[in-house]
Amino acid sequence: MPAAAVERAALIASDWLWETDPQGTLTYLSAGAERHAGWPAADLIGQPYPMPIGAEADCPCRAAMEARRPFRDLPYAYPHPDGEPRWFALSGRPRHDRSGRFLGYRGVGSDVSDRHRNGFERSEAHVRLVEQNRRFDAALENMSQGLCMFDAKARLMVWNRRYIEIFGLDPEDLRIGMSQRAIVEILVGRGCYKPGATVDFLCEGTRTSLVHERAGAVLRELADGRIIAATHRPMPGGGWVATFEDVTERRRNEERIVHMARHDALTDLPNRTALRELGSALIGRARAIPGARVAVLCLDLDRFKVVNDSFGHATGDKLLQAVTGRLRGHLRRDDIVARLGGDEFAVLHLTQDPDGAAALAQRLIGVVSRPYRLDGRTVEIGMSAGISLSDEAGAEIDWLLQSADMALYEAKGAGRGTHCVFEPQMDEHARARRALEHELRDALTGGALELHYQPLVDLGTRRIKGLEALVRWRHPERGLISPGMFIPIAEETGLIVPLGEWVLRQACEAAARWPAWVSIAVNVSALQLRYRGFAASVLAALAASGLAAARLELEITESVLLEDTEVNLETLHTLRRLGVRISMDDFGTGYSSISYLRRFPFDKIKIDRSFVRDLGASAESSAIIRAVVGLGASLGITTLVEGVETEAQLEAVRAEGAQEMQGFLFSPPRTMAEIDVLLAAQEAGAGQAA
Repeated sequence: MPAAAVERAALIASDWLWETDPQGTLTYLSAGAERHAGWPAADLIGQPYPMPIGAEADCPCRAAMEARRPFRDLPYAYPHPDGEPRWFALSGRPRHDRSGRFLGYRGVGSDVSDRHRNGFERSEAHVRLVEQNRRFDAALENMSQGLCMFDAKARLMVWNRRYIEIFGLDPEDLRIGMSQRAIVEILVGRGCYKPGATVDFLCEGTRTSLVHERAGAVLRELADGRIIAATHRPMPGGGWVATFEDVTERRRNEERIVHMARHDALTDLPNRTALRELGSALIGRARAIPGARVAVLCLDLDRFKVVNDSFGHATGDKLLQAVTGRLRGHLRRDDIVARLGGDEFAVLHLTQDPDGAAALAQRLIGVVSRPYRLDGRTVEIGMSAGISLSDEAGAEIDWLLQSADMALYEAKGAGRGTHCVFEPQMDEHARARRALEHELRDALTGGALELHYQPLVDLGTRRIKGLEALVRWRHPERGLISPGMFIPIAEETGLIVPLGEWVLRQACEAAARWPAWVSIAVNVSALQLRYRGFAASVLAALAASGLAAARLELEITESVLLEDTEVNLETLHTLRRLGVRISMDDFGTGYSSISYLRRFPFDKIKIDRSFVRDLGASAESSAIIRAVVGLGASLGITTLVEGVETEAQLEAVRAEGAQEMQGFLFSPPRTMAEIDVLLAAQEAGAGQAA
């Protein structure tokens, strides 16, 4: 019930308040009773109630009180000193302490003489009054807030059970007419409030709240940690109503919300927003310390996605929490570690030794790279780090984070598992890379990309069996740009998905024009295969071009399977069941290539060009080619050797038993028009003229 409504109900619910001790002796009578009783209230205190001077003995109120029953609006005929009879309606209820001991009665009284004289005891007005009394009592006892009502002289008039519960009082601690200051003295004396809260301070807080009505609730912290919101509302004619609400849980929820807005939910580390605030403060501290610099370390976990996708997100989450624990355990107390998102973290470190930041980065890399035991399995990851350092002027935290991120990019490009310190030329490189990224987007939509095709040749007949599609970018200023320049950018920005779809469509359309014995090979990156719509895009390209699925060959590298084993294998199996051929490209450069031959029935193995290049100088290269060819033959897999550039290399790989070759000895990548001529010549029996 709103406080204002309680105030109004209290003003009209009765004419006076009364209270007795266990023997039925009147201990309190409010001033309003004097006008109706004809006697000063002080003269009536100590008298039996409700049978003051001259009262008759057969009083139904007295019978109810002797039986210790609550009663409501019982009639009471009262001989007034002026000789005129009065009729009162009395209500009361017994009081008990927490142990159940009877303390007496408390109640209200109303003068109903006029209505009684006119025979309107059951009039509509009386019914409304009774209902108001009932509602007032129910509201008081069922309020979730504690309530006290004080008169103009700061004397207690009304309180409810919730008020007693909030402050842990006993019912006998309060009595009608006691001062507000006396109540506060009890609370302070019993240590209800936190140390330091004095009686004067608390009373002054109430006075200030009443003077400034719009100041809102006054928050008080209790000794047990609870927070109570006290609101004070003045009443017309003087006095006030005070309400008390336990807002502990609400305040804690608000604090949690504020904390969550600035912290990562999984690791409870500061997030990027909080890191900016903490970093700015740390830079301010560094300016006040001669020679001090702020080191920002951007950290990125290597092979985290493999763990996350292979063992599930729950294991991935546990791994991130374990990494967090290791980082925290190997940093100083005043260092700041934050999670930037995904598997990226950042550390802010105040140092006077620039080399110390690099040492810290390498130490953290070693700590994080140690094996983890999660869900009964051993998990291994690595970490790379980029470092930036503030100068004497301080620098902004956003610039330091951006610079550390550039250095991290360089560290990952250098082979991962290491650190790199930011240098100014990295910024120039990053700007050039961003410009290239923007131009690549335009090239993809503006028709600046084109496909070249390199023949795949049968070693026995030296005739073309298929073609590998290789994308090129014809830049208006830089000329023809090789894929090694822009494919990594496409993979990092997500452009690889639309770029890969374009290559597939163009390659299938071109192959559909060529003879049916010509297959077309298209390279597929790990990011493309991870895309859920990849299989559908392959089928769409085949359908649009009319190319038979058996003429399409998708070339994947070991990294495709290494990064997303189960999901990628499932996609590849689906495509192979539909007739698409699958090849493993750059075979032999990874450490687990052979294990994948057991897990997936590849149609072709492409032996990496590095083994062909070393044929004359390394006996191991010949042995490896011989072993792979023999393995392919035993598994029914075609073997193709890449990078054949001389007749000597050709004879060597042929001697080892390889079936196909690809290289500049036969043909470099050519345009579609050039391939048309080459295929026509071969059809005419002049294939050797290439």
